[in-house]
Amino acid sequence: MSEGTVKKFMFVNRKAPHGTIYALESLEVVLITAAFDQDVSLVFADDGVYQLKKGQQTKGIETKNFSPTYRALEGYDIEKLYVEKESMEARGLSEEDLLVDVTVLSSAEMGKLMAEQDVVLSF
Repeated sequence: MSEGTVKKFMFVNRKAPHGTIYALESLEVVLITAAFDQDVSLVFADDGVYQLKKGQQTKGIETKNFSPTYRALEGYDIEKLYVEKESMEARGLSEEDLLVDVTVLSSAEMGKLMAEQDVVLSF
């Protein structure tokens, strides 16, 4: 990759926010990628939609609540956040339940967007 080349990176978050390291690791990789001025987008699908749910309480499971970090993404020029409509609806969530503004796409629309990416990483 030559200097100055911008690649489109899409990070697909499919796991619940707690109980595994996937959600936190994804967030760290996203921030690192953005630091290198790449075109970064995040997708939340399946149980990954819970990563954006407001009001997460983690004291009972003795885990750090990193969900407020999603609100800071805009400061890193990470503004392309997508939620799969079917995943959100299947879990009884709406856009009002989420911490940040997102673009809701159907699974078909999401597939088209994924096809436009240079790199797609799933967590």
